[in-house]
Amino acid sequence: MRPRSRRHVLPVDKIVIASDSFKGCLSSLEVADAVSDGVREALPDAEIVRVAVADGGEGTYEALATALDARRVGCVAADPLMRPRRAAYGVTAGGTTAVMEMAAASGLTLLAPEERNPLETTTYGFGQMIADALDRGCRRFLLGLGGSATNDGGTGALAALGFRFLDSRGAVLGHGGRILDSIASVDSSGADPRLRDSKFNIVCDVTSPFTGPDGAARVFARQKGADEAAVDRLERGMKSFSALVRHTRGIDLDAAPGAGAAGGLAGGLMAFIGAELKPGASVILDEIGFDDIIAGATLIITGEGSLDSQTLMGKTPAGVLARGQRQGIPVIALGGRVSDRRRLLAAGFAAIAAVTPDDMPLDIALNPATARNNIRQATEEIIHRLVKEQKIKPMHNA
Repeated sequence: MRPRSRRHVLPVDKIVIASDSFKGCLSSLEVADAVSDGVREALPDAEIVRVAVADGGEGTYEALATALDARRVGCVAADPLMRPRRAAYGVTAGGTTAVMEMAAASGLTLLAPEERNPLETTTYGFGQMIADALDRGCRRFLLGLGGSATNDGGTGALAALGFRFLDSRGAVLGHGGRILDSIASVDSSGADPRLRDSKFNIVCDVTSPFTGPDGAARVFARQKGADEAAVDRLERGMKSFSALVRHTRGIDLDAAPGAGAAGGLAGGLMAFIGAELKPGASVILDEIGFDDIIAGATLIITGEGSLDSQTLMGKTPAGVLARGQRQGIPVIALGGRVSDRRRLLAAGFAAIAAVTPDDMPLDIALNPATARNNIRQATEEIIHRLVKEQKIKPMHNA
């Protein structure tokens, strides 16, 4: 355990804490609470502003629902294996915008390890969530696609919204990634007409293509339970479905970055209901009014579970850094683990800190109480150091 510093330092007027969740450990606001404790140890008179943020993955619902003051509602929706369950999402005060994560109905964590098989799992329940929101009068949708158990190209969600996927004999196909290589046509005559009057924004943190070596099946299907034979079949099915979409709808899913998100759910929603993919961090920061929140701040603290070169590819800390740079506010990044430190510093972070001691085993580091303590101590130490090095300039005297 690190020794706690007790040096007296001058207060900083306003510090904004906007960290992504530490995946599998602490939510965005739980991280912010731990950072706040460290700030108060170093700068007891500072004004602290905590903000829930995310980039389209885990925590997206929490960040958006909190910022938009959305009330929590629930509906019955199928889980990835078509078993009914309660799924929750948010509806804004005006009743026009729905905020939802597909994982609430179609997420990997809803299945036991032995149940995971993307040939069988479906996004049907997520489509039911969208239909329920349409029934409530919502016509604007903010959709987070992280944590999927599926690789069905969005066919399940679309089926719940009235689309029919037919084989070469005109028979309606079932659900799951296994149907993709059998789809010969799509009947949209029964699609919910309210879809035409609705706007769908996919808040996405990945740029995975629909198919190919970096696509949905090749990269992500194994972690969803697919063996090598299943991966090959899913890839063939995704290629077949992509060709059908290109031929019948004039949309090239293979050329659309991010279309492979959530096992191709993003691509299916793009092709059939006109959904638009938006960079997750940017959308969320805009929705919560982040530029106004940080105005007048003298420091921003951000972070995520693992800081590395991928952080700079649209992740939450990179989005927060860009907003801070526009207003000339220094930004600190905290990570459970850190690599590519030089590249991160070169991008403009005032400081980078790994909160987990090098000799601490991962299973211990992921314990929430341990993680909170590590974050608190790392925050206190890095602020003390930056004040000493005059990288943080207090605005008024102690």
